[in-house]
Amino acid sequence: MLKPTENSAEPFFQSNDGGLTDDFAYRAVSRAAVLSTAFSVIGLLSWISPLLVVIPLLAVVFGFVGLSKIKRYSSELTGRVWAIVGLVLGLSMLIAAPVKHGYIYMTEVPEGFERVSFSVLKSPTGAPDFPTPAAMELSGKKIFLKGYIHPTSLSGMSAKTFVLVPDWATCCFGTQPPLTHMIEVRLVNEKFAQKSFRQHSLAGTFEVIPYKKQVDGLDGVYYLLEAEHFK
Repeated sequence: MLKPTENSAEPFFQSNDGGLTDDFAYRAVSRAAVLSTAFSVIGLLSWISPLLVVIPLLAVVFGFVGLSKIKRYSSELTGRVWAIVGLVLGLSMLIAAPVKHGYIYMTEVPEGFERVSFSVLKSPTGAPDFPTPAAMELSGKKIFLKGYIHPTSLSGMSAKTFVLVPDWATCCFGTQPPLTHMIEVRLVNEKFAQKSFRQHSLAGTFEVIPYKKQVDGLDGVYYLLEAEHFK
């Protein structure tokens, strides 16, 4: 009968510290590296909206944090590739998106038109819902502004007349906005408006109506825009 040798009870794998060998040691994936990649992918949306540029910035921050942690705890953490991908993609969008949106901002206003924000047309919170002094000063002038088509204001799939509202929530949920948050638009070019949830750019002659003008599907408007440009 074979007798157990002196070394037969020793484990098959053995390391200096009595645990697993380095080749079989478990290393966790860095959460910062994974978050960097996730934010960099979501950050691609910053190419569409300048408000989302903060997302690729987060990708860059988490990418640097991930690489730093992996370098410091190399025996415990992995995910260097994830961190590099997130860092490079995030940094690319952090540079490219602002350049694109900056170029659009500098060139989108047609010659002879003044850029106007909906904020100067809206009555202050708690104040009577009447045209603002700034709106009265703009009456009769050529202005450029951006907004969304209110879904109930189109008479069909496409139309030459619709109501413009300032924010995406009002556009998509179709609620009744305050009167000074709406502009009735009449397209005087060859284009037609169609139902959509995206932001549009318009340029035309702005007018303040001294009475509440009725519009289909809504309470009424004080503002009118004869739009020569619609995009």
